[in-house]
Amino acid sequence: MGAVLEWMPSGAKIAVVYDRTVENKCPSIAFFERNGLERSSFSINEQIDATVEILKWNSGSDLLAAVVRCGNYDFVKIWFFSNNHWYLKHEIRYLRQDGMRLMWHPTKPLQLICWTLDGQITICDFIWTTAVMENSTALVIDGSKILVTPLSLSLIPPPMYLFSLKFPAAVQEMAFYTNSSKNCLAASLSDGCLCVAELPASDMWEEMDGKEFFVEASISDIAFGSFIHLIWLDSHVLLSVSHYGFSHSNCSSRATSSEAALLGFYMQEITLECSEDQAPGLTTCSGWHAKISNQNSLEGFVIGIAPNPAKRCSAFLQFGGGKIVEYTSKLGISRDAVKHDDISFSSSCPWMSVVPVGTDGPLRPLLFGLDDVGRLQVSGKIICNNCSSFSFYSKLDDKVISHLILATKQDLLFIVDISHILRGELELKYENFIHVASRRKEEESISFINIWERGAKIVGVLHGDEAAVILQTTRGNLECIYPRKLVLSSIVNALIQQRFGDALVMVRRHRIDFNVIVDYCGWQEFLQSALEFVKQVKNLSHITEFVCAIKNENITETLYKKFEFLSLPCHKESKDVQAKDFRDSEANKVSSVLLAIRKALEDQVPESSARELCILTTLARSDPPALEEALERIKVIRETELLGSDHPRSMFYPSAEEALKHLLWLSDPEAVYEAALGLYDLNLAAIVALNSQRDPKEFLPFLQELERMPALLMRYNIDLRLHKFENALKHLVSLGDAYYADCLDLMQKYPQLFPLGLQLITDPVKRGQVLEAWADHLSDEKCFEDAATTYLCCTSLEKAMKAYHACGNWRGVLTVAGLLKLGKEEVVQLAHELCEELQALGKPGEAAKIALEYCQDVNSGINLLISARDWEEALRVAFMHMREDLISEVKNASLECANYVIGEYKEGLEKVGKYLARYLAVRQRRLLLAAKLQAEDRTMNDLDDDTVSESSSTFSGMSVYTTGYAFYTFMSHASPP
Repeated sequence: MGAVLEWMPSGAKIAVVYDRTVENKCPSIAFFERNGLERSSFSINEQIDATVEILKWNSGSDLLAAVVRCGNYDFVKIWFFSNNHWYLKHEIRYLRQDGMRLMWHPTKPLQLICWTLDGQITICDFIWTTAVMENSTALVIDGSKILVTPLSLSLIPPPMYLFSLKFPAAVQEMAFYTNSSKNCLAASLSDGCLCVAELPASDMWEEMDGKEFFVEASISDIAFGSFIHLIWLDSHVLLSVSHYGFSHSNCSSRATSSEAALLGFYMQEITLECSEDQAPGLTTCSGWHAKISNQNSLEGFVIGIAPNPAKRCSAFLQFGGGKIVEYTSKLGISRDAVKHDDISFSSSCPWMSVVPVGTDGPLRPLLFGLDDVGRLQVSGKIICNNCSSFSFYSKLDDKVISHLILATKQDLLFIVDISHILRGELELKYENFIHVASRRKEEESISFINIWERGAKIVGVLHGDEAAVILQTTRGNLECIYPRKLVLSSIVNALIQQRFGDALVMVRRHRIDFNVIVDYCGWQEFLQSALEFVKQVKNLSHITEFVCAIKNENITETLYKKFEFLSLPCHKESKDVQAKDFRDSEANKVSSVLLAIRKALEDQVPESSARELCILTTLARSDPPALEEALERIKVIRETELLGSDHPRSMFYPSAEEALKHLLWLSDPEAVYEAALGLYDLNLAAIVALNSQRDPKEFLPFLQELERMPALLMRYNIDLRLHKFENALKHLVSLGDAYYADCLDLMQKYPQLFPLGLQLITDPVKRGQVLEAWADHLSDEKCFEDAATTYLCCTSLEKAMKAYHACGNWRGVLTVAGLLKLGKEEVVQLAHELCEELQALGKPGEAAKIALEYCQDVNSGINLLISARDWEEALRVAFMHMREDLISEVKNASLECANYVIGEYKEGLEKVGKYLARYLAVRQRRLLLAAKLQAEDRTMNDLDDDTVSESSSTFSGMSVYTTGYAFYTFMSHASPP
């Protein structure tokens, strides 16, 4: 054990140096607990003669810095511990004669201060950058290695990886470029070299499992300085920010006098060429030539640099304070600062990303930046004040960003639509990304997701149909979650592109309601695509599962109504083919969709046992179930079996027993048994009963009794049992006149059969009896008007007059009296009776007509018209008969009535005035009370939930006469001190 040791600031461990020269190995660093037990150790991976001069922990106890002396250099190495592995995350090389020393800032855990004997001081501010690329490839720096893990293939937990790239020296900076055919990686090393590797397409990476590729340094005549930032502009163009003139910038053996004259920060455009033949599917790790094609000095320090995805060979630079400028290849930095003032950040944002956005118009870049205090900015506007990490999701192949995924310091994960950012609806939709404790649970699940482990960060996103967010916990392990909003968005995208097979896979994987496939564009539109749906899915088990899940409900308006994008109209091209067979008014969603699926199965899928079972499923799940049609298909299968096993179609169908059991499993056995009876096939009904585990004692006697009956009588009894009364009546009429009495009894028992009975029975006498029976039923049901009409049809005049009398139709009564040819005295007597009855029923106007027209009683007629307040008619009749006494009587009655109405009107005006004055007084007191509460800062929002509930219920129970002072006294008592 050497003399160099360092206590961890938290006091948990002690770091010491092991000198292993005796073992012919380089030194290692070991960690001891306070009780003296060795916890872990790792090798520094240098030469045997290397020595560790200094060990320093940062204030956060998560980074360990060391000065390692080896040969002519002093190396500053920084390790980080995660998932039980020590990663060498950064290395800085100094000349040995510089006498380099270091220390961590006492309060800033990511700031390292280095100085040399000649007085040169370097302050390094580190930030944690997640290297998960656009294609979900994770790159991890570990000393001279870059560990490569394609997260889209498998979620490999660190420190494991798929393959690695080995470099001549420790990696400081790296950049990754990807397109559809190849992937390129560039890395700057601690010795000043630049390395480039070209990797094959991502779909060929599985063959590289466990391999390690050595990447040679690129050939260059000049030194590049010390890289601070490095990005790709194109597949063979790099853009870097480097600095010259510092001790650790001039350690390259290739430094010349011209480069030594450089001092400060420079923007360098580096062009790459490969002298080796690049074979597709292989990794190219050598033969790269690099030269600086453009170099510009920088006046200030560059905080961040990001490529412009909306413009080729362009990038955005961020200077101190958040100022944004644009760099274009071969043109340099844009001098039009005013142009980019609107996208500059309000403060320095070490984490900067530029993403392409756009819907209908051309793509445009959108700049996101996160500063040290957690403020997430978009083109100069702060959208979140408590952000801890963020990433982006793209659902299309053109990599246009559709969602922002951000995690807050309160461990909440938000899925934000880019359209909401562009329209400025964040505050309305997401309430400033702050959790409101009183929000209901169903709303919480839509707005955000609670991250289950404190301090977890977003490291990447799986784009497209995967729709996953990858989190890394503080321990270092990876967790993958599938937010419902992203999953539904990817399903909607697949449906818009008519990728029904992919949509169904996502629905099954994430347990989404299958109805979303039908309901998003409307089930009427889905009918046109049913053929394509079956053609893409192919798997009959999946189609059966889909069929069983269809229900008569639009889930975009019920289950998923919180997701607004599901309510938007489906953007589909108009089609000439119209689903006319399915758009009748009586069709419903379930039966129409299953009919379309059934027809598509018959057209697209070759005959097989699985196809027949799937078709039976569509029949059983229809609304209402088409059990009779399903049994007809089973009956055909049974008949085919009876023809023998050599029949050519027998091999394409399941056995009748298997098909029947499948139908019984999907449906109610009792309903299937009744459907079999409805086919009038007693043998089939017996087979169904046996397979549904019914007791033979229950059904055999009944079936045997039916078998002994004549065919029509058997069908009548079956229809009667199944409540198919119309069919039963038809079969009963077909049996002849011997069963006429039974027909009449059946119609009287089930009156809805009377119209059908009149159509089936042609004999005039019997039709009259049916009509009279129907009228008797209507009369019993108090439908006297219809009963009277029906009695007239069968010339039963006396019953018709009684029916008219019962419903108060005096015109009908007097008309039927005329048909009966009653005498004048009988008619007058009947008119007097009707007049008295109408007067008693409060119909003096109609009673007056009878008195004047049939009784010729002018006095009674005028009095009845006065009672009905029909003044004009009363005067007309009085003038017609020239009765001055009656004219005077009508005038006096009308004046008396007018005085009464005017009095009622005045009384009503007085009441309304009192009510209005009372309302104004109460409203004035309420306004004064509200002003006083506001002045005392005592709003209802300041009260706790229990107090609000109590005060609300108490106030709602008060009468309108309660004074405002009583309410204010209650509030004072109920409010917290």
